Amino acid sequence: MKYFRLGRIAGIDIHVNWSWLFIFGLVSWSLSLTFGQVHNEWSMNMRWGMAMLASLLFFISVLAHELAHSLVALARGVPVANITLFMFGGVSNMQREPSSPAEEMVITIAGPLMSLFLGAVCLMVGTGGMVVDASSLTAPAILAQLQPVNTALAWLGSVNILIGFFNLIPAFPLDGGRIVRSLIWAILNDIHRSTRWATWLGQGIAWMMIVSGVSMAFGLKLPFIGGDIFNGVWLICIGIFLHNAAASGYRQAAMDEKLAAVQVRSVMQTGVPVISSDASLGDLLHRNLTQPDGHTMFVMEDQEIVGLVAMRDVKKSLMDKWSLATVGDIMTPVSDLLYVGADEDVVDVFERLQALDMRHIPVMFNNRIVGLLHRRDVHRLLQLQSELVS
Repeated sequence: MKYFRLGRIAGIDIHVNWSWLFIFGLVSWSLSLTFGQVHNEWSMNMRWGMAMLASLLFFISVLAHELAHSLVALARGVPVANITLFMFGGVSNMQREPSSPAEEMVITIAGPLMSLFLGAVCLMVGTGGMVVDASSLTAPAILAQLQPVNTALAWLGSVNILIGFFNLIPAFPLDGGRIVRSLIWAILNDIHRSTRWATWLGQGIAWMMIVSGVSMAFGLKLPFIGGDIFNGVWLICIGIFLHNAAASGYRQAAMDEKLAAVQVRSVMQTGVPVISSDASLGDLLHRNLTQPDGHTMFVMEDQEIVGLVAMRDVKKSLMDKWSLATVGDIMTPVSDLLYVGADEDVVDVFERLQALDMRHIPVMFNNRIVGLLHRRDVHRLLQLQSELVS
């Protein structure tokens, strides 16, 4: 498993990718050096303590940024499966795309506004009441005049403001790129074409960053940026990251466009094994062992499908009643089943299956179950389309 579950906020699962632990240690180490340079009177324990506190608050800020997206999405009726924090930030895993440009704009802008708000608050609290020498307004000089906790808050404030403005860069899939997509979407009235335009813009900006970074690395001084080699390398890394993200967004947009017309009926399985409702649990076990795909079966009664059954439905309390209990005793009746329509968009259904962590779901047409949609079958289709697009 690539992540661990941290908890749940407002009904949203919070996941943390294991790469977060690496970046937490890296940020803490870097901050301990920075704090040591501006506060050489601090002990080693004080430097590391404040550095780890600032790092923890930084990731809480990233979580607040993603929660802002998610809570606004929920308020607009867009389901959110979870939030995942990872090495380069976080992502809110929404179960569907916004239904309109206005909805996307509102959901998207909430994240940067939260970061800018937190940045302003942390800066005001961290530097509040401080008298700054006008001759030394550099960041290290300001931090050197602050108490330990205020130093951490001032650093956190500046970083949150940086995150807020960085996310507003119009490079999809950053928030700024999504804002651009919503504006183009409002004009073209086509989310797929809008995504392509937004990703092309993102790739163009990424290449500008890469070229600028290479120029800086070779000593060229650029307006407002300078010509520092270290900053040039960072700019190249950011450009590569944005380019890869934009390219991934383009591939996803192209795949979604190709799959937009694919319905569940085209992917579902109709040859699902069936078993009688009065069959014994022993019969169910035998069918599971003898059929290659017998793990889930439709339950028939009077030539009509009345439920769904799988071996996992066999409760331990029934293990000593194999000869008496029947499939009808343990099945899930049709009335209790989650199901999808045969005419639904297969991509939307796949996202729901992932969010609910379901391996399959019955397909209904004209009030009758007509098949079973397996997540693995949709995944194969998505992989095939991805290979054709790339």
